[in-house]
Amino acid sequence: MKLYTKQGDHGDTSVVGGKRNKGDARIEAFGTFEEVNALIGKAQLIAAEEKSGSDLQKDLERIQHELFDCGSDTADIRPEAVKKVTASTVEWLEHRIDQYTKEAPALKKFILPGGTALAAELHLARTVCRRAERELVRAGETEDVPAPVLMYMNRLSDYLFSAARIANSRAGTADVEYERSAEVFTTEQERKNKK
Repeated sequence: MKLYTKQGDHGDTSVVGGKRNKGDARIEAFGTFEEVNALIGKAQLIAAEEKSGSDLQKDLERIQHELFDCGSDTADIRPEAVKKVTASTVEWLEHRIDQYTKEAPALKKFILPGGTALAAELHLARTVCRRAERELVRAGETEDVPAPVLMYMNRLSDYLFSAARIANSRAGTADVEYERSAEVFTTEQERKNKK
């Protein structure tokens, strides 16, 4: 089997259920999922080098598979298609975010992306994830996009933020607060006390 097909030489690509121009918003979105996936792959290698925890490494590998699922679901434009990303996929991310939030130091202000090499890579993946989410929203302005995939990408950026904070915390590296930030992160109890 040859790796190249020459079918995209004129700017078109195949999706399940049809063909699209490579500049189509849907194609842009799942192409950006691939960018996020590559960055997460690099982060996983750094996590192994920095000994940041097998839990984080396992999470990142699982997310790589789920990003392929997101791409597959987004590329399948058939109305009857059975999707791979579900509410439970999103709930798993929420569970991991909650666990890492409890483990990390309290957060009051915005922080600068960086710290350890792993944290910096996870922050980079987070920003590309946000771009993928925006592209998926743009695609959704003119056609149906899978709602669970949109929720997943939104939650994934939060996961990557919390994972970056954990990477710094476990390495004994403090997050650097944005020096002109107000205190924007408060607990439920703190919000009640302000009323």
